[in-house]
Amino acid sequence: MDELDSATIKRRCLVWFTLAAFLPLVADTVSGAQPAPPAGAALERHEFVIRDFRTESGIVLPEARVVYSTLGKLNANGDNAILLPSHYMANFNGYNWLIKGSDPNRVFDPARDFLILTELFGNGRSSSPSNTPEPFHGPRFPVMTIRDNVEAVYRLITTDLRIKHLRAVVGFSMGAEQAFQWAVSHPDFMDAIVATSGTAKCYGHGIVRLEGQIAALTTDPSWQSGDYTTPPTKGLEAFSMVWAGWLYSQEWWRQELWRTTSPAGTTFEQAVEGYRKRFSADANNYILQARTWQRHDVGATPGFDGNVEKALRSIKARVLYLPSETDLYFPITDARYEQALIPRVTFTPIPSLWGHTAGAASNPADLRFLNDRIAAFLNLK
Repeated sequence: MDELDSATIKRRCLVWFTLAAFLPLVADTVSGAQPAPPAGAALERHEFVIRDFRTESGIVLPEARVVYSTLGKLNANGDNAILLPSHYMANFNGYNWLIKGSDPNRVFDPARDFLILTELFGNGRSSSPSNTPEPFHGPRFPVMTIRDNVEAVYRLITTDLRIKHLRAVVGFSMGAEQAFQWAVSHPDFMDAIVATSGTAKCYGHGIVRLEGQIAALTTDPSWQSGDYTTPPTKGLEAFSMVWAGWLYSQEWWRQELWRTTSPAGTTFEQAVEGYRKRFSADANNYILQARTWQRHDVGATPGFDGNVEKALRSIKARVLYLPSETDLYFPITDARYEQALIPRVTFTPIPSLWGHTAGAASNPADLRFLNDRIAAFLNLK
């Protein structure tokens, strides 16, 4: 019996070591866990509070809080501000792969650029189901749209930071959704946008995918219609496994590229178990941001009558569109459809097998590709 217990302990230690080694690489794309800030950069948390914030749904939040950070200083001309809005369940450390620190080859330099890093509603830090008091706590928190998020950050930038113009809005995934919405809602407010692994609308296939993940979570008996007293652990595990199946390309799995970020000797079963346990934040927060994702459509912006093509044609800013060639969340066919409608677009697919995560530099080749292309586009070399 003692020998069996010892073997079990060793097996569990190997699983834990495996998770600690390979999960940080994809943390930006699967949860709010983020890497440390770039060397020499002190990311200080700030909150911007909007009183009586009216959402697109018509519900008014007595207080809407936007968590954000800044790096660098606004220059005398006021023309070096760059916005980096967060992606799914991420915090303001989500773009460290673009910010100079120990690696001088990153595109953004706080010694030159004024970086504004904001967090989406629903991530557990900005106003969310988990941290908002009744009558909007938990499942009663209103579904926020991408436009709600853009409007809140626009107020932050113009009234609190007193910035009149942005050099660029740069976003990955739900951050890319925000970048497109900025270009439609505030067409003269920025010179350029950069969108990686994200589109200007969530199309039918994306809505169904997200609905499947939500359904997996909410079948847990502990869910209790969102008024759970203990976390719906089994539902979160099911949610995690559905998510994992879409995260990378099929070829990534066939070539077993998970081995490149795992300790020698890691088994497939151990790697998969890491994904099963990956989602551990508040379940209502996960669902709220998934609903925000589902409802994104720049065509629904007032003045465009639900017409996404009309909205895309209205974009004045220069656009660097960087879809992943193997993204299952935002298929490249959706990106090709959209880029044909955007007047000043540079369309540069990421040649990667890393699926959705390619747009967040989840491997060295994509890290170099993204930083090089963004630097050249924004003339920051």
